[in-house]
Amino acid sequence: MYVLYEEDGDIKAGTILADNDSSFQVESQHGKRTKVKAAHVLLKYAAPTPAQVMDAARAAREELDLDFLWEVAGGDEFGFEDLAREYHGHPPTAPEATAILLALHSAPIYFHKKGKGRYRAAPADVLAAAKAAVERKARETAQKAEWTAELVAGRLPPALAGKVFELAHKPDKNSLEYKALADACAASGLSVVRLLDRCGAIESSHEFHMQAFLLNHFPRGRGFAGLAPPAAPPDLPAGDAPAFSIDDAATTEIDDAFSVIFRDDGCVRLGIHIAAPALGITPGSDLDRVAATRLSTVYMPGDKITMLPEDLIAQYTLAENRECPALSLYVEVGPDLAIRSLSTQADRVRIAANLRHETLEPLFNEASMGQPGPDYPFRRELEWLFGFAVSLEKARGKADQVQRQDYLFRIDGERVDILPRTRGNPIDKVVSELMILANSRWGELLGEKNVAGVYRAQTAGKVRMTLKPAPHEGLGVACYAWSTSPLRRYVDLLNQRQILAAVAGETPPHTGNDPLLFAAVRDFELAYDAYAEFQRGMERYWCLRWLQQENKEELDATVWRENLVRLDNLPYIAKVNGAPTLNPGDRVRLTVERIDLLDIELTCRYQAPLNA
Repeated sequence: MYVLYEEDGDIKAGTILADNDSSFQVESQHGKRTKVKAAHVLLKYAAPTPAQVMDAARAAREELDLDFLWEVAGGDEFGFEDLAREYHGHPPTAPEATAILLALHSAPIYFHKKGKGRYRAAPADVLAAAKAAVERKARETAQKAEWTAELVAGRLPPALAGKVFELAHKPDKNSLEYKALADACAASGLSVVRLLDRCGAIESSHEFHMQAFLLNHFPRGRGFAGLAPPAAPPDLPAGDAPAFSIDDAATTEIDDAFSVIFRDDGCVRLGIHIAAPALGITPGSDLDRVAATRLSTVYMPGDKITMLPEDLIAQYTLAENRECPALSLYVEVGPDLAIRSLSTQADRVRIAANLRHETLEPLFNEASMGQPGPDYPFRRELEWLFGFAVSLEKARGKADQVQRQDYLFRIDGERVDILPRTRGNPIDKVVSELMILANSRWGELLGEKNVAGVYRAQTAGKVRMTLKPAPHEGLGVACYAWSTSPLRRYVDLLNQRQILAAVAGETPPHTGNDPLLFAAVRDFELAYDAYAEFQRGMERYWCLRWLQQENKEELDATVWRENLVRLDNLPYIAKVNGAPTLNPGDRVRLTVERIDLLDIELTCRYQAPLNA
């Protein structure tokens, strides 16, 4: 006696060796012995043998028309033997019944399984949808195979041409394009980026990196579409002294400016004036939401993505030859450079000049200080500010700070120039000390008024953001609340709102337990770190572009640690291959072996030591 049964989702036939009522001991057509529950038995028959039944049934199944079988089945639930009897017009043989069962079992879109050997034909609309899906999948499979073959052959299918950056940086892994690309990568042994590059899909390495950043951090683009124009600045009392700013030539978001009044008794009234966009950006407005999403201006060589729209920046930037709304810290300083009093107010400040590093540095520097020479705008004020800045630095316990080498990137089309610039020169000292003074004083003001603020703290060498006043040991101040770059940093904008409320005696927009304040701090830290990492990456990229531009084949460098060196005249740390044991500070000459603009990597090989 033989039996037809279901096991592991498959239809099988075998010989009954023992019948135990609730189960059978069965030997399959391939000789495997197994225990089959009676509930899994679909048909018992006397002949032919299991192998003959299955061979005949599989052959017969291929000739069955599923559409006709579906019509014959009707709309009611049925058993496979009943359908076989109706289909053949006589009691079915074991091969005939098995052929019908195999057809039903292998066509779930036509027939829905209802129980042991029982089925129901799918409704017409469900069947039509399922067949359409099968046809679509077949077309997609064929399309995917075609695209894969094109990619493996080094050709970019037109359908993928408009999605190169998304596929490389932020793909939809369920898309047909990505699946074809993944298959092509597996077949070619190349990464996604390398395969796309081989297909000629990456025309610009610079755009490749820019799009990677934009897709992750600016998925809606870098523009400000759909925003209402900002409100006009409010009426404010007029300041009483001309002010000037100090920035590099590319700066458009001019956040800070200074005024100096020399009094007859030797005292000086210093004004530190900060652009006041908080006066025109209502909390919770569309402008505020955009700023809260962007959180900071993004800087990179030759370009930037501003936190705020250009029309708002134009209203509030401290541009020369006009009166600008500002949050001003006025500092009364004695002849001994000691601070006698400080006060804060919102006012309108007349900006007399926007001084630029490029033209000011040759005139205002350590060598020219107090020496005869050509006059220049605000020379007296600048030289006094330098002396005051030195005094502030000493008061913080940070005197004699070591100057360090920095670099400016100038991008003109495809050309890059990288210019050294010394950090810690008089211009930098003046600006940084006055900003530290304002940020620390305004942090103290918020604490005194019991108004929430965002602080930058450093203890035990660890820098963190906090909503409570805390020391910044690295700067040597009791607290430090970022407040002096509200056009460029969202936490500064938040703090400016709180300071304006504290000065006016009004209820501040945010309390200390405001979840929006906590969220803003968390999001800002993440975004600020990501933006800084992107800026460093693009600086490294343009360093490599400069090496290509200048056809550099050999480089001089100083060992930093182990096999890492700092290149001369470039802000770039490179790994060295083939070097002997090197000590920090050793001078070496390197050979440029490979420049990879997609991975932003420089491969160098040790050539020789350099004499000290």
